[in-house]
Amino acid sequence: MIAYVNGILESIEEGNAVVDVNGIGYNVNISGSTMDRMPGIGESVKLYTYTNVKEDAFTLFGFLSKDELNLFKLLITVNGIGPKGGLAILSVMSPDDLRFAIIAGDSKSLSKAPGIGKKTAERITLELRDKIKATEDTMLGGAGISMDNALGDTDSSKSEAVAALVALGYNSADAMKAVRKVVSANPSAAEDTELLLKLALKEMF
Repeated sequence: MIAYVNGILESIEEGNAVVDVNGIGYNVNISGSTMDRMPGIGESVKLYTYTNVKEDAFTLFGFLSKDELNLFKLLITVNGIGPKGGLAILSVMSPDDLRFAIIAGDSKSLSKAPGIGKKTAERITLELRDKIKATEDTMLGGAGISMDNALGDTDSSKSEAVAALVALGYNSADAMKAVRKVVSANPSAAEDTELLLKLALKEMF
């Protein structure tokens, strides 16, 4: 199928962009986040695409990075999440925030996306948590640190601390960063959930 479209941005409106590739205009469905980062009309643009084929439709979904495309492909493997649901989630969450939310079991943040209910959000965290952690090229915060390296091989205490912070109402991304910072400064606390939570709470203030 079509891996990407690379051409001139002909027009753009909410949820859709038309890219002129050598005189052929491609309609590409995009997220709100992608729309906010698109270049101006008449400028060149490259969108990495997913092709959704149905009996009565041939639809392209486009992203400015392979990272977003790969997360989109993961999201739509979850039962009940179609391409539109995947776009909705990526419209309200950055790739890093999405990964943090899934790892932390933060279904509350996921359910903020239009059309994503509580049960569906919980299903996403349940089904994708291990897949996200196992993805070797997954990065945290653009710092070049893999998810496995950030959490460690025995990550139960760290995950529990992050989940506890999220339950207290903190943003999943901030919670993950606070726990990472504590573990980096106090390696001995890595296996003590209570101590991790106490120190991470101090970082949050």
